[in-house]
Amino acid sequence: MKYIVGTDRLQINLFPVSLDQSIEHDNEVRLIDLFVNSLPLDDYGFKVDFGENGRPGYHPEVLLKLFIYGYLNRVRSSRNLEKESKRNIEVMWLLEQRQPDHNTISNFRRDNKKGIKKVFRATVELAKNFDLIGGKLLAGDSTKFRAQNSKKNNYNQKKINRHLEYIENKLESYHEELSKNDGDNEQKEQVKLEIQKQEERKAHYKAIEQQIQETGQEQVSTSDPESRQMIVRNNITEVAYNAQSTVDSKHNIPIDYKVTNCNDSKAMGGMLRRAKSILGTNLFTTLYDKGYHTGSQFKTAHDLDVEVMVAIPMVASQAPNPKYNVENFTYDKQEDCYICPQNHKLHTTGKIHKAKTYNFKRYVTKACVKCPVKQECSKAKYGKAIQRSEYQELIEINKKRIENNKDYYRKRQSIVEHPYGTIKRQWGFSYIMTKKGLERAESDVGLMFTAYNLRRIINILGLEKLKKYLESMLSNVSFIFWFFTLILSPYGARKYFAKSMI
Repeated sequence: MKYIVGTDRLQINLFPVSLDQSIEHDNEVRLIDLFVNSLPLDDYGFKVDFGENGRPGYHPEVLLKLFIYGYLNRVRSSRNLEKESKRNIEVMWLLEQRQPDHNTISNFRRDNKKGIKKVFRATVELAKNFDLIGGKLLAGDSTKFRAQNSKKNNYNQKKINRHLEYIENKLESYHEELSKNDGDNEQKEQVKLEIQKQEERKAHYKAIEQQIQETGQEQVSTSDPESRQMIVRNNITEVAYNAQSTVDSKHNIPIDYKVTNCNDSKAMGGMLRRAKSILGTNLFTTLYDKGYHTGSQFKTAHDLDVEVMVAIPMVASQAPNPKYNVENFTYDKQEDCYICPQNHKLHTTGKIHKAKTYNFKRYVTKACVKCPVKQECSKAKYGKAIQRSEYQELIEINKKRIENNKDYYRKRQSIVEHPYGTIKRQWGFSYIMTKKGLERAESDVGLMFTAYNLRRIINILGLEKLKKYLESMLSNVSFIFWFFTLILSPYGARKYFAKSMI
């Protein structure tokens, strides 16, 4: 039986192969190298100057190349990236055989949130250059990335009260046992140790309770302080961060992201402002799910003159008969009144009432008391009362827009879920790698989206086309740099102008 024979490990090659010859011409690691070399990292806020004394630092381009390669190949851990620099021939080529330690690698990601965001924006500009961004239809949504903080180490006042009640019951039973036990000294000592243990737990929970009261926070996470317990789907919760993103519909390319530790209700305005700034226009429509349905955010969209379509949530208070739900009441703008299905008018006194996040007027009618369908319309003693928000007109405009463009709105999920499906399901990046804060979480998510955009652009354009573009860009930059260096140097200037006089 014949088999393929390997090469003797001890054999010396007559013609040595260089590291560059070991990497194929069409290997995407060459594209990563070109992409990072084309970026003005000093303008992006990365630290490029190091002191003369002590050991020299690594140029940020070295560590950025390592991170982009790692995220494209599903390696995020700083320790694993350190290993790759010592055993992976592609990484050896990319870093020119530099081997940064895991602390240096980790610190780079920790300290460069703003720079990483600008690198992500460079991928968006790259996509725009090849006309991969349509800029007409966008979709916004969020996804939860689990934090490095267990549910056990996340507390609110209700949970603390439950723990303290349990401890008090335990202490009471131990003290009772201690008072009854007057013989066995060994057992007494055991009970005293248990009491001490429970007192220490009590002090721990009291300290967390004090932190909640002093800071006004609803939750406290002890491992990753800025993470929060959030609903992931249905009634399932996780301690997580919430990543908001805006995705262009033409090729499902994200143009913006932001990491928060709160829900979606107040996010739409900021997302629209950033999208307008990135695209340089407001002539686009953005689709959102019902989590973004907030009156004040519709006002922001109106002020920006941006068209939005937000799914309409279910009304919290339903009438016994759905026929008499508020949406079936007609608003008369001229008279400032509502007309019910029984043709009665509900008027307002004009008084402005204050809710938690908005102002509203209240509309009622005395006809409710004697109305034959009162029991079908309202269970309240004096009948139906309607609250009209200060943003109601904008909410109704959105409702009409949704009703008139149902097929258009259905595109939302297929646009915005594409990046999340790739990042979380295919790549397995369902959690935040870093710990201790929003800024570090944002760096991690920024590298995810940077890697996603690069992968998406490569898949659409092909490796060779993108490589040629980056090579031409680098050669142009090199020429400009050489020309100005020549002109600005005294000898170069004299030589240049002497030639030009001939």
